[in-house]
Amino acid sequence: MTREWFLSLLLLLYVGLVLVDRSLPGRTPGLVDWGSLSLITALIITSKGLELSGVFNRLAPRLVERTNGSSRRLLLLLLPTIALSSALIMNDTAMLVFIPLVVALSELSGMDKVRAVTLSAIAANVGSALTPIGNPQNIIIWREYGLGFFAFIRGMLPFVLLWLSLLLAIVFLTPDEPLSVRSLPPVAFRKDLFLVSALLLGLNVYLGETGRHELSIALTLLVFLLLERDVLLSFDCALVLTFAFIFIDFNELSTLLIKAGLSLPTGGVSLVLASAGLSQLISNVPATVVFLGSKPAWLPLAVGVNAGGTGTVVGSLANLIAVRIARVSLRDFHRCSLPYFIVVLVISAGFILAFNF
Repeated sequence: MTREWFLSLLLLLYVGLVLVDRSLPGRTPGLVDWGSLSLITALIITSKGLELSGVFNRLAPRLVERTNGSSRRLLLLLLPTIALSSALIMNDTAMLVFIPLVVALSELSGMDKVRAVTLSAIAANVGSALTPIGNPQNIIIWREYGLGFFAFIRGMLPFVLLWLSLLLAIVFLTPDEPLSVRSLPPVAFRKDLFLVSALLLGLNVYLGETGRHELSIALTLLVFLLLERDVLLSFDCALVLTFAFIFIDFNELSTLLIKAGLSLPTGGVSLVLASAGLSQLISNVPATVVFLGSKPAWLPLAVGVNAGGTGTVVGSLANLIAVRIARVSLRDFHRCSLPYFIVVLVISAGFILAFNF
């Protein structure tokens, strides 16, 4: 699994950091942001409940029926749906749900799979940028700065609208492909699991905003333990361990960089460019952790790391998941993602500069 590969790199990095600083093992628990990790875990489990309910797969045939044989129309329906879903259930989970669907639709209808998968990954990263619960880096920023749920959305909304408009413009400007749409088999929908998961999602958002992160994970585990254990049995524990070592490794790296006298940008265009650039190398969640050590302004940081997720395949775990499941080449993925990232970065930097965020 891609996540296990990424976790292996984090473990190797941890070993290297221990060789540099032998006191690290004793300080390791203190480097983990347990509140953010608890909330991330609760939201991932809740997202799994929504996935297993079948609500998103139920939506797929309806999307196909409305295309009337047009790949452009299908993407114009599919991409906003992925973006909206990512804002609610996290971009990683959205990719786990939608990429198998995109691959199946490509095989059934003749749609260009590489293009559809790459645009879907971009849509997931763009949509997830809107809300504090859309992706792990937003959860970390939201909790670190004590922002209100809707205050975060208000800050990110202009950027997300710009990014989504650009994505849809690409679809409009790309030649339409005729599709030979076939009927899809019916998908079971578990209304009870959907309702429980949706209620838990709202409750976890409320608990996250009021600072009761540990209560969110306790309630989530208890509810699914009593009502639907399959959600917990299918939950990917390695993903939580991955985020734990992201906190450990990159909090330690941030401390070492500060001790070495390296100053990181704390606001404006320089922070947007630096955080987006670092995301291309180490992924946007670790990049967020690194920059938090210098206590930067939250909005340019959020803009930078979220824009960074639309670039290289390493920029976001959602990209890694999409490429792995769909089996598309990195070269084909980057042929579409990198030009989009460059344009988005220029537009976002200009917006930050013009309005002095």
